[in-house]
Amino acid sequence: MKILMIEDNHSVCEMMAMFFKKEGWQYEFAYDGVEAEEKFSAAPHEWDVILLDLNLPKKDGMQVAADIRRISTTVPLIMLTARDSESDQVLGLEIGADDYVTKPFSPITLIARIKALQRRSQLSATQGAQHSNQDRFDIKTKHFKMDTKTREVYMYGKTVKDLTPKEFDLLKTLASKPRQVFTRSQLLQLVWDYEYYGDERTVDAHIKKLRQKLEAVGPQVIQTVWGVGYKFDDEGNE
Repeated sequence: MKILMIEDNHSVCEMMAMFFKKEGWQYEFAYDGVEAEEKFSAAPHEWDVILLDLNLPKKDGMQVAADIRRISTTVPLIMLTARDSESDQVLGLEIGADDYVTKPFSPITLIARIKALQRRSQLSATQGAQHSNQDRFDIKTKHFKMDTKTREVYMYGKTVKDLTPKEFDLLKTLASKPRQVFTRSQLLQLVWDYEYYGDERTVDAHIKKLRQKLEAVGPQVIQTVWGVGYKFDDEGNE
């Protein structure tokens, strides 16, 4: 695995370097927003995970996150934030971050989050490889079809574009069991591969962004079940 950590605190970088070495991972650091964008844009397909501090010199981390997502919708992105504001965290998730860790953080916790993202990515690739060419779309409903190998999604005959890794996994989880209601806690465990200890707003933020992308191609298929969670249902849509 190769990690780009964007963090202006050199002490934090030195600490994480020890943990990355222990895991046998490759890594590089960028210490401001401008340097980060230069490193990422020079080789966007080279990175397996991006760790991004929001409080950066020269260019704000939110803008860096948005610019990274314009270049790549698939690279896993974890925000590192000392901001306590819920709106900041939700905004970061809406921009396209897959996860966030609040500072000060435990290095062990951050390593666990990275591994969880990696497990999900590997699981998707393995499941996709198991499908034959004769059955290209392994999730199909009335108006929806998904190829988990190529990560292509179609609704109402149109392509759903620019899904982030977490948005894709969230949609796959919901669409694989149409009309089944998933609680937020269940979605956190199934999609993020760990528990948020009661912090469930990340699900709502991803659902909001996912709905916006789905609405670009047709009627809304992700329904809110008030007081419970969410479900996928396209049966009633024509």
